[in-house]
Amino acid sequence: MNLLQRIDRWGERHHPRWLDGLRVLLGVFLFYKGVVFIQNIDVLKSVIDQSPWLTVMSFWLAHYIVFAHLLGGILIVFGLLTRVAILAQIPILLGAIFIVHTSTGLHTTGLFNVHAETGLSILVLLLLVFFLVEGSGPMSFDDYMRRHPA
Repeated sequence: MNLLQRIDRWGERHHPRWLDGLRVLLGVFLFYKGVVFIQNIDVLKSVIDQSPWLTVMSFWLAHYIVFAHLLGGILIVFGLLTRVAILAQIPILLGAIFIVHTSTGLHTTGLFNVHAETGLSILVLLLLVFFLVEGSGPMSFDDYMRRHPA
């Protein structure tokens, strides 16, 4: 048994229930952000257009962000294909942190003072990485399907 399998088995035996609640909250938050992006799709496109090398793809990228947040949020809430949904979210959060938030002048204003959304984006990214490693937990469809293969 290799190291990753041992870590996964240890995680299955020692998974606190409150982490499932945290996973659900993360999924609800991502779904909510998808709804907000739908309501403000033109603003999202204009933010994407601020980066000159993303302007060509702004339409497709904006729709990918909305779709990934909506579908990924639902999948994370239910714990179904959690790691796949998280992998779809991570590039979006990296783009939000490094492309969107750094282009608004964070170097001069401070990270958490004026732009609290940067801190929130970093927190969501850290939670996504955590659940990418940890998995969906015992209260999820992934665990149910693992225990009942038929």
